[in-house]
Amino acid sequence: MNVFRILGDISHLLAIIILLLMLTKLHQRTCAGISGKSQILFALVFTTRYLDLFTVFISIYNTVMKVIFLICAYITVYMIYVKFRKTFDSENDSFRLEFLLVPVAGLSFLENYSFTPLEILWTFSIYLESVAILPQLFMISKTGEAETITTHYLFFLGLYRALYIANWVWRYYTENFYDQIAVVSGVVQTIFYCDFFYLYVTKVLKGKKLSLPMPV
Repeated sequence: MNVFRILGDISHLLAIIILLLMLTKLHQRTCAGISGKSQILFALVFTTRYLDLFTVFISIYNTVMKVIFLICAYITVYMIYVKFRKTFDSENDSFRLEFLLVPVAGLSFLENYSFTPLEILWTFSIYLESVAILPQLFMISKTGEAETITTHYLFFLGLYRALYIANWVWRYYTENFYDQIAVVSGVVQTIFYCDFFYLYVTKVLKGKKLSLPMPV
C-alpha cells in the first residue's frame, strides 16, 4: 500500500458515491445521461475480478473495498434498468457491447499470466475495465452534452486510473514490481479520459456546462 493506491481507491469510491447520489438523492431521481451499458460492464469487471473473494484473503481493507465495489455496481445497474428505467435514455445509450466483449475475451485467452479459469477471468476484468467507459463517452458524444454531476463522476473515475499509474510507478521503483497487463491496460484507459479532462478543466471548473460541438 502507498499513498497513490489509497488516493486512487478513494477517488474510485467517490466516483461511485457521486453516481449513486445522482440516482437516489437528487430531486430529479433520474438516470438520464448515464450509460447503463457502461455500468453493466463495470459490474462484470468487478464480478470476474473478485471471484477470489472467498478463497484469498489479503487484508480487511482489500476485502471491504471488494465488497463495496461489487454491491455498488449491482445497485447502480438495478437503479438504471429497474427502478428508474422510465428515465433511461436507451436511444442514445446505443454502443454495441459485443464490439468490446468479443475482442477483450479473445485477448484474455491469448495474453495472460497463467492459463487457469480464475487467472483468465482476472485478466479479462483488467482488459474490460480499460474500455468499459467507452459507452458512456460515446453517449456524451452522441448527445453533445453532459450534466455537471455526471462530469464530476467521470472526473473522479479518470483520476482513479491516473493515480493508479502513479501507484505502479512508485511500486516499480520501491518494490521492483511491474505488472505489464495492469499497467498497459491502465494507461490505455487513462488515455480515453484525456479529452474529457481537458474539457472538465476548461469548462466545468469554470462553471460552464460540458457541451460538445454537434456535427452539421
